[in-house]
Amino acid sequence: MRAWGTTTVFGNPGSTELPFLGDWPDDFRYVLALQESCVVAMADGYAQFSGGPVVVNLHSSGGVGHGLGGLVTAYRNRTPLVVIAGQQARELLTGDPFLGAIDAPEFPKPYVKWSNQPARAADVPAALARALQIATQPPYGPVFLSVPVDDWDQPAGPVPLRPRTAGFGPDAAAIAEVARALDASERPALVVGASVDADHAVEEVVRLAERTRAAVWASPMSPRCAFPEDHALFAGFLPPARKQLTQALSAYDCVVALGASAFTYHVQTPEDGPDLPPLHLIHDDPDVLAWAPEGTGLLATPKLAAQALLELVTDSGRSAPSPRERAAEPAAPAVGGLMSGAYVLAALSEALPSDGVLVEEIPSHRNDLHDHLPITSRDRGFFTMASGVLGWGLPAAVGVRMVSGDRPVVAVIGDGSAMYGIQALWTAAREHVPVTFVILDNTQYGALRSMADSAGVAKVPGTELGGLDFTALAKGMGCAARAVHTPEQLREALAGLGTTTVPTLLHVRVDPGYESLY
Repeated sequence: MRAWGTTTVFGNPGSTELPFLGDWPDDFRYVLALQESCVVAMADGYAQFSGGPVVVNLHSSGGVGHGLGGLVTAYRNRTPLVVIAGQQARELLTGDPFLGAIDAPEFPKPYVKWSNQPARAADVPAALARALQIATQPPYGPVFLSVPVDDWDQPAGPVPLRPRTAGFGPDAAAIAEVARALDASERPALVVGASVDADHAVEEVVRLAERTRAAVWASPMSPRCAFPEDHALFAGFLPPARKQLTQALSAYDCVVALGASAFTYHVQTPEDGPDLPPLHLIHDDPDVLAWAPEGTGLLATPKLAAQALLELVTDSGRSAPSPRERAAEPAAPAVGGLMSGAYVLAALSEALPSDGVLVEEIPSHRNDLHDHLPITSRDRGFFTMASGVLGWGLPAAVGVRMVSGDRPVVAVIGDGSAMYGIQALWTAAREHVPVTFVILDNTQYGALRSMADSAGVAKVPGTELGGLDFTALAKGMGCAARAVHTPEQLREALAGLGTTTVPTLLHVRVDPGYESLY
């Protein structure tokens, strides 16, 4: 672990991990979270910003069970986590011991790349070495290792250290075909996904877009920013619905999807819409290439693929596409009225430092975010969850800030989302992690209400919240906090954003009105 740089471990310990934790090295940091879903989400944020891998310590089946929602998100986020879970002693496993994990390697499947309980204690170091390799081989993802409690005290031989496996380039003939298609195109488009940012390939994609004069779309439900949203070639966000997506892409005669699936859908549409234009799909995951229903697939990691295209495509003389139409500035609230989510996000956009990192979990306000808080960073400036499993954002922001260095981190979280991971505020205070948490409180599960209305489903129970005092919750766990009700209070609270030295929560009541998400 030391050789791999995984000296920061996130966990919530139990009795079956005590020998692993005993005599903890002074150069290792153990980050305690009060619930296992927060443990996994914090490690996810840390690993995504740093590039991983990160080791997670969970307790037997109960701890893994609590953390499974976070593990689903880590799998969808393609985060290189190594989850080590305790197991009862080997001599007890022939029965059904207290705190024993039944068929432990099967429990987290299929949301791990690899899962194992070594056959012998002596095999544990080699299994850990393999886990680190698999988690960090493209496509990245979490792995799981179950270790019986008595294994840690048994002898084992040394395991040779191997370097992390590098990314892989595209087939020469296949990438040349993509380059020829771009050169021959009159109206090309790029669709970029989260792997572009994860592979530090945004700059290459910007150069590729500028050279080919291609419009650039963000892939549906992308959890990271893979192209600066203030760039003149940025065309917008593809919706996760086939009809609307194909309509958006119908204006082009060649589409290259880089580091993005083709395509992730969330809602059914009554009509398929037009056919997709000729599509080239470049991805580092063979499973994505296998299930994609359309297009020509090419297996490669994004940075090497983009570099190869830059060497092959010609500098186009075609006209650049028309710039994206910008949304109008949101209106200020009436005197005594609640601010809209759009108004708060626009104010946050003005206050966010140029090097700031935004962590987001506001499903009710996703369109407002796209319209009024453009992400302009070209490297690790935005993170959200790819899974749709609530509770990731607040703890993930703590993990991101722990490794972001001088870059400030702001987490904008919905009231419903925040309550899935509110325990992470305690860890933020304990570890002195200066995140600014902006809670948008619309007193409801607004995204669910919106989808119910869109689907014509009436009288849906369980969507009303309210009565949550987030300032009291934050102060009770050691964070600074204040309530924000007016534009004046908002401007004051956001002044100097990113300069805070303590974790700070802003509880912002917003108008519960919402618009259709798609």
